[in-house]
Amino acid sequence: MARNPKQRDASDLQERVVFIHRVSKVVKGGRRFSLVALVAVGDGKGNVGLGMGKSAEVPLAIQKAVDDAKKNMFHVPVTDEGSIPHKVMGHFGAGRVLIQPAIEGTGVISGGSVRPLFELAGIKNVMSKSLGTTIAMNVIKAAADGLKQLESPEQTAERRGITVAQMFGTKEN
Repeated sequence: MARNPKQRDASDLQERVVFIHRVSKVVKGGRRFSLVALVAVGDGKGNVGLGMGKSAEVPLAIQKAVDDAKKNMFHVPVTDEGSIPHKVMGHFGAGRVLIQPAIEGTGVISGGSVRPLFELAGIKNVMSKSLGTTIAMNVIKAAADGLKQLESPEQTAERRGITVAQMFGTKEN
């Protein structure tokens, strides 16, 4: 019996809880507490996803977030050095995140909530700066928006209708 490719890919995915936040709703009888979990999922080869889950219990909220993250996966172009191809600015709500490529050996220089996203995507050398808000949800969604904007040199050359060599101004043989 042949397995579904999505099931096979799901086995090598790593998941990391970014944060768990307790929220309350005031009702007639008092406060009702609920939990919100934000989880990042990735394979370390350029595929990463973010998901959010809500529940009254922690394990259930995390499981819902993991399922949501697997549904919302996207591909990030990663260079051979483990960096990103170009500088980009991601936006979400009041959050802005500047993401810059870095030379090999730099490591992941970024804030606490964005670091798991880069590590699970397989990005090893990158610098990022959070601008605007400090709310973890908005910061990580802004970083995800920035990663979605990235294009590899091959994609950019194809979009422009030229070769990669012409784009960088090198001579073709």
